[in-house]
Amino acid sequence: MDNYPSTHIPGFAAPIPSRTAEFPPLDEDLIEHLDSIPTVHPGVAMIADGLRLLAVDKLTADQTQTIITTLSGADANVLAAIGLVVQRLTNPDTNPALDALTPQTAKDVQQLGEQFAYDLAVLHPGDRLNEAAARIVGI
Repeated sequence: MDNYPSTHIPGFAAPIPSRTAEFPPLDEDLIEHLDSIPTVHPGVAMIADGLRLLAVDKLTADQTQTIITTLSGADANVLAAIGLVVQRLTNPDTNPALDALTPQTAKDVQQLGEQFAYDLAVLHPGDRLNEAAARIVGI
C-alpha cells in the first residue's frame, strides 16, 4: 500500500505497481452496488473505495483469509463496527443531530439502531466467513 495516497481522495485508489498484473474485472452487479453508495460523507466514500480496492487488489491466500475474517468473522470485525456506529448514530445521547426529533421518534430511532446492532451480533452473519477462512488455511 506504499503508493496509496496519504489523504483519501474519494473514488481514487492508486494502482500498486507490484499488483498491476491482469486481474478479473469487477462484475456489473458489484460495480452497480459500489457506484450506488451515496457519498453523503467522506467516511462513506472511503468505505465504498475500500471495498472496491479489496475487490480488485491482487491478494495472497493468507491476505484473503485475514481480510474475510476481519470483514465479518473475527471478534473485532467490520460488521460489528458498522453495527456499533449505526447504534451510535441513532442514539440521541451520542448524536446531537437527533435533538430536533420528538421524544417518541428519537426513542424509536434509537431502538431501531440498537436492534440493527443486536441483529448483527446475534445472527452472526460472519460465521460462514469463519468457515471460509479456515478452509483457506487448511483447517
